[in-house]
This record gives sequence, structure tokens and C-alpha cells, in this order.
Amino acid sequence: MAETPSRIVSGEAHDDSVLPFAVERLDLRGRLVRLGPTVDSILTKDAYPPLVARLLGEAAALTVLLGSLLESHGRFQLQTRSDGAVDMLVVDYDAPGRLRGYARWDEGRLAGAATPQALLGRGHLGLTIEREEDAARYQGVVPLEGESLAEAAHMYFRQSEQIPSFVKLAVAEVVTPAGRGWRAGGLLLQYLPHGGAAVRDLAPGDAPAGAGIEETVDDSWDEGRALAATIEDHELVDPGLSGERLLYRLFHERGVKVFPERDVAEFCRCSDERVEKLLRSFSAEDRAYMTGDDGKIGVTCEFCRTKRSFDPGDFA
Repeated sequence: MAETPSRIVSGEAHDDSVLPFAVERLDLRGRLVRLGPTVDSILTKDAYPPLVARLLGEAAALTVLLGSLLESHGRFQLQTRSDGAVDMLVVDYDAPGRLRGYARWDEGRLAGAATPQALLGRGHLGLTIEREEDAARYQGVVPLEGESLAEAAHMYFRQSEQIPSFVKLAVAEVVTPAGRGWRAGGLLLQYLPHGGAAVRDLAPGDAPAGAGIEETVDDSWDEGRALAATIEDHELVDPGLSGERLLYRLFHERGVKVFPERDVAEFCRCSDERVEKLLRSFSAEDRAYMTGDDGKIGVTCEFCRTKRSFDPGDFA
């Protein structure tokens, strides 16, 4: 996290942004994400049932928290595969702040799931980092065994990064004077004593020099984690509460510094050229099978729901 000057606490709430911060007296670094119109657009692209939308919103907030550690370049992907009613979640974050995501679910199995974690069932969570500067690709995988996404993230940091970390996620449908819409928020707090490396500096599986979870945790981390645990879900999604005010509530006794925010916006990498290239990779027989009754090949993007139509004759 760049050591740039902090600023006066602002009471103005900013949607669709990531706010880095530090509690230097406790050797803590973190990120606070607040998502409004961006996550609402993602969650309303498809007819997601409310529980599925909440789960996808949590995945979006977690992806931004982790992906924003890549700084200005690179790509981060969160993906789940499981045996639950929601058998797949995919959320992509392209630095410095572009986000997309979708969920695949089985309508017939939703009735028996009362919580987002029940929707996931058992499977695995994969976190993939692609860094442009060295053309490297890293992946960390942790099991899903009925935990929430936040609990799975804790397991990832404990097993792969070996950095004491706290993650809190919240999603809600909020009514404001502007109307009803989905909101999501998340907090990532990490203990980095003595100038330890930030997650962005590590490939999954690496750890700070000489650092093991048991050796590095001390009273400072216990205090920081206890303070972070007091945050309420409604505070993370409150459109009238600024991120800086929220961080001040949590850490004002120890002093908290904030750094420049990073904007987050919805995007999709699909295009006519990409889809056409994909279709050309299939055989003529496969394309004939894809052709509909109207004589066209129809393709709908899973992420942005854009529908495209191609003439099979163009591929001859």
C-alpha cells in the first residue's frame, strides 16, 4: 500500500470505491469497499432469487477487496465449484477497478437453502491472480465445506498467505429516495508487523520472511481484530455513512490513516470479435448444431447478458 498523505476525514459517502487505510500503531493495513450502482447492475442482470443475489454480492465485495491489492495492472478471479444449489460463482476484477460476475443456480434446489452458505454446499473456492508485469499466473484453492465466503477467505489467508487477516462481508437491498437497489460492502484487515509485505507483493503460497501465523500474532492483532469485529452489516451497506467515518468509528482510539480511494465500475470483456473467434474454433458440424430455427447462431454473454446473432454462412 503506497505511503501517500492522508486527508481530513470526509463525511461524504462514496459508492463503488475501495478505501485503503492503516492503523500504524497496531501494525494494521486494510481495505474498505462500498458498492452501490455497480453491484446493483450485476445483481439485476439476471433474474437472481434474493438469496442467490446476496451470495453473488458477497463474492463481488470479496473479489474487489482482494483484487484491489494488485494495484494498477493485472487480473484477479474468484470462482467456486460446488455441489450446492449455486454450483458456480465467477467474479472477475481487472485492475485498477473493473468488475463483472455471475452465478449459476438450480431453481429446484433453492427451497431447502435458508442461508447463502447453504447455497454453496461442498466444493472448492479458487482465487487466481494474473500479473501483467511478469506474465505470471498463480492460483490458491481452499475447500468449501458449508462455510461462508468470508470464512473460506480466512482459511485461504491462514493456509496460503500466512498473514493474520479478518474479512467481513455484507449485502442488502436498500430503499433510498432514489429507489430500491442492492448494495454490498466489505472490510479486509491484515496484521503486517515491522513493515511486513502486503498481499499484493506475494504469490499465493509465499509468506513474509520469518512469518508464521503463530509467531506473528500478538496483542496488537488481538486488539485490531476485536475492534474490526464490532462492525455491523448495516454499517457496511449504509449509503449515508462515509467510509472514512466508518473507519473512524472502528479505530479512532488508535488513530487511522486513509489513502486515496480507487473507483470500481462494471465492465465486460466480451465483444463481437471475441465471440466470432470462439465460434470459428468449432467445427462446421458443431456450428450447425448451434444454429437455431431462425437460421442464426445466438450467443448470450453470461456476465453482461448481451445477445449476439451470427450467420453460420459467414464461417464457411
